[in-house]
Amino acid sequence: MHGFIGEFFGTMILILFGAGTGAGLNLKKTYAKGSDWTFVCLSWGIAVTMGVYVAGSLGSDGHLNPAVTIPFAIFGFFPWSDVLPYLAGQFLGAFVGATIVAIQFAPHFKQTPDAQSGNVVGIFATMPAIKNPLFNFLSEIFATFAFIFVLLNLGNFTVGLKPFIVGTLIFVVGTGLGTTTGFAINPARDWGPRLAYTLLPIPNKTSAHWEYSWVPMFGPLIGGSIAACLQFFIK
Repeated sequence: MHGFIGEFFGTMILILFGAGTGAGLNLKKTYAKGSDWTFVCLSWGIAVTMGVYVAGSLGSDGHLNPAVTIPFAIFGFFPWSDVLPYLAGQFLGAFVGATIVAIQFAPHFKQTPDAQSGNVVGIFATMPAIKNPLFNFLSEIFATFAFIFVLLNLGNFTVGLKPFIVGTLIFVVGTGLGTTTGFAINPARDWGPRLAYTLLPIPNKTSAHWEYSWVPMFGPLIGGSIAACLQFFIK
């Protein structure tokens, strides 16, 4: 239960701040409307930092991400017995975090009538800058590989100032590799909020674009697995 609770609240905080950034950036009549990519990457980096701190203090390893949990388990860095509680916490926490953001910004969704004015699923989930399924998929593999490989070499990243290092890592992944797809690098971070956008009565919402959702699901899992495999053989 400690694993589930830590992952749930850590991921909820991650999405609360991260998707909140997306809402402020896109919706009409917010003070952050039209902010730049640096703002997005910095905010997501700090969101991950705070999520890791919360998760670690509540007894989990601060994964917040199936692309961490599953590859770590496959290559022996994490026990299989904890995988399902971690995954459940991650996806449910992401859904709840997105739900809170939808409530927080409800008046601004009402003021943003359509996709052209910024009311899009990208507030919550990821969409590519140029839709090209093969290269979008490769982008998520490469970005997640870099993220997980560095993460594997940080040791216990929930202690001391290491969560800030993780946040800095997210920032540089976003600025360096995330400009093509919005750097999901985390299936729960994408699917939980995308499902919330689909199910909740959000004013003026548009398509959730589930036809793209396989990219942020399988790209990160493959990228994370490649990183864990490499770490397994070189250690």
